[in-house]
Amino acid sequence: MATMAQSTGPEVTLFSRDVLGRYTCNTMSEARDAQNPNINADARPFDVIVIGGGSFAGVFAQHLLTVDAGRRHRVLVLEAGPMLVGEHVQNLPMIGLDTPGPTSIKDLRSAGQATTPRNEVWGLAWHSDIPFTGLAYCVGGRSLYWGGWSPQPLPNELSGWPAAVAADLTGPKGYVEAAKQLGSDSTNDFIYGPLQNALRRILADGSFTHAMSLSALPDHPAVTALGAAATPAEVAEILGLASPDGRTVSQLKNEAKVEAPLAVQALTRPGFFPGNKFSAAPLTVQAARTAWGEWPRLDNLRRRLMIVPNCHVERLVSESGRVTKVQTNQGDIEVLQDAVVVIAAGTIESTRLALVSFDGLPKTGEIGKGLTAHLRSNLTIRVPRTSLPVDPAIAELSEAALFLKGSAVVQGKERFFHLQITAAGLGPQGNNSEAELWKKIPDIDTLNRFRTASDSHVVITIRGIGEMDTDNPKSFVRKDPELDYGTNRAFVGLEASQRDTDLWDAMDACSDEVALAFAGGKGYEILVNPLNNQWVTAASGTSAKDKLPYSEPRRDRLGTTHHEAGSLRMGTDPTTSACDTDGRLHAVSNAYALGPASFPRLGSPNPMLTGAALARRLAQHLAFKPGPQPDGQPGEALPYTAGDGYQVLLDGMDARDWRLAGPGAFPLVDGALVSEPGGELGLSWCNVPTPPDFSLRLQYRLSRFDDNSGVFVRFPDPDKKQYGNPAYVPVHFGFEVQIDDLAGPDERHTGAIYDVVDPGFNRVNSLPPGQWNDLQIDVVSQTYTVTLNGVRTTKVTNTAAGRGLPSTPTVPSFIGLQAHNGRVAFRHMRIKKL
Repeated sequence: MATMAQSTGPEVTLFSRDVLGRYTCNTMSEARDAQNPNINADARPFDVIVIGGGSFAGVFAQHLLTVDAGRRHRVLVLEAGPMLVGEHVQNLPMIGLDTPGPTSIKDLRSAGQATTPRNEVWGLAWHSDIPFTGLAYCVGGRSLYWGGWSPQPLPNELSGWPAAVAADLTGPKGYVEAAKQLGSDSTNDFIYGPLQNALRRILADGSFTHAMSLSALPDHPAVTALGAAATPAEVAEILGLASPDGRTVSQLKNEAKVEAPLAVQALTRPGFFPGNKFSAAPLTVQAARTAWGEWPRLDNLRRRLMIVPNCHVERLVSESGRVTKVQTNQGDIEVLQDAVVVIAAGTIESTRLALVSFDGLPKTGEIGKGLTAHLRSNLTIRVPRTSLPVDPAIAELSEAALFLKGSAVVQGKERFFHLQITAAGLGPQGNNSEAELWKKIPDIDTLNRFRTASDSHVVITIRGIGEMDTDNPKSFVRKDPELDYGTNRAFVGLEASQRDTDLWDAMDACSDEVALAFAGGKGYEILVNPLNNQWVTAASGTSAKDKLPYSEPRRDRLGTTHHEAGSLRMGTDPTTSACDTDGRLHAVSNAYALGPASFPRLGSPNPMLTGAALARRLAQHLAFKPGPQPDGQPGEALPYTAGDGYQVLLDGMDARDWRLAGPGAFPLVDGALVSEPGGELGLSWCNVPTPPDFSLRLQYRLSRFDDNSGVFVRFPDPDKKQYGNPAYVPVHFGFEVQIDDLAGPDERHTGAIYDVVDPGFNRVNSLPPGQWNDLQIDVVSQTYTVTLNGVRTTKVTNTAAGRGLPSTPTVPSFIGLQAHNGRVAFRHMRIKKL
């Protein structure tokens, strides 16, 4: 198999130095070597392998690293494309990274472009009778190009979802936290002014067929944060209004409900820069660099996250009901015992991979069924500014962005849609409100032109987004006979049902009524042919339908929404779903589907918010499961019961009470502190004073038979001694319980009090590397007793003045761990007052 050339530093092209790619990604050989015990006996396996590095993979990987407090998991991300940019393309200057139009493999072949990425990274991997834009093969995926609309589904849009999943999504760690990450939890500080205020009020005060009553909708999150006692002035301030202008709290709250839920982070924590328009790429870069920065050496041996780009996953090999191998164009990756695979390659590609990999296994009959996307329509009108209730003295109207929720009962089922409304003040020839709002990166010259603009007209685009039927047998994903990378392509069927057509009609009718409201009872213009910039005039009160029928070009083709979903939908019954309520495929025990593919119902919102919430949810579920351990190791249960009087000093989830002294490091890995020597003696010590007399219990594990470390007791605060290397403070003032199986003299052997002779010493070695040892140290007055794996090794009495002093309120003493030679892991540390 082909592999990427390995480079220790950034590569240089004719124009650029690839710092972003080199320091975010790794080669396959680097990733494979990092978990190979034949290269290093201390290597740890990857126990979470993510297929795809796009929209939801980035959210998942970053959140897993954050909530995995015990650092129990190593994550390997396999992305089919390269590292492209580290930001949403609209956060960058205009560099030509546009989304291509819909096409098919057949058309690409006719044009001689079947093997060449369109617009740098866009590719199409499946056959279909309808055109699709395809996938962005790059780190961050289509989130780099995402429009940013991020409404939260209503409770009724979650009907059909498993109750436990719906409860998590609507709970405090679901949509609430995901919206904060995306930036859609606040009103839009960058969209304000007279045009926004005028159109928002028209929309909030209007009455439109099929539009949902604003009083029945939940408050905007920013309004909710004000509390029940919010005043008109407080709500007005959120809306960017100078005063309530005579409006009641209820009226102002309704205005806030039609604010566009845009995933653009304008404000964040004090001292942090905002992320601007959301994409998953910055999260992925952050996670990769965080994982790199956790280690004192510049190697990959224990890095918790690695990303391999240009890696096409061909098939998942399973045995006895679990995935055991990931086959890729760069070679195979073993999936070790207890490791999981997370399939996050986009809805259609994830489904293709499941079909190719698990065909013939039990409980796979629902894979590929239930595919949905979104119905989409566009109505663009142009009205003179004199038709709007705005001050004629204001020269520049600028932009507006608004949102209206709607529903209709079609053939006995309630179905949902929404209108995404953008507007911009333009000259009489202007025709693209979205370009004004989304596609410009204002430089100072552009900003000055806006300040001196004389907006004679306002162009308003009303985009309708409606949910498709979830039970249409003509919408599906199945295997296609043609091979790609040695495995079957997918074939995609996507067709509007009669229920879809009924909802589409209701949505377009609502758009017509909104357009009339914005025209203010006066005549307006309608864009009927965007390609030729052809406008027609509509008389006062004339429905847009009379000039622009409910068909193309008003209605977009189904393959253009980028919102494919549902073909691996979750549920509790394998006869009606492909995955369980965690997204785990029913067919195998260790493969999960992540992203819109697992949605039982799409609703009308863009899937980004729900997908991000589910990605965070899966990360939280996996983070509290133990990672894989070497053979012969005891389980993860604490060896001491809660009622035995011992207090936790190290629980494997939090090391905030531990301090470093001297060189080296003690990273928290897999729930344990691991010594990382730094060339001279190093120390990790617990900043919790010990009782005067105590019993200390812990477990340690060798990585090699010649490791040398120890546990220090009864020493003063190293930071308060004038030492060049404060790690020597416990050597001189405390005592060390030695860990060194190769030491010659008994007083320096494992289980001894270092350099304190015990004529009755019982020489016992540690268990072999990879196995956990139980160590107990009892200190009473000046008597030290050590027990190793149930065998007492030593009991000695200290006679040296000034060493091993008991802790007092004014001069506390502490315990610590030594970094001397080799990687020794310590966990389950507890102490009890005697």
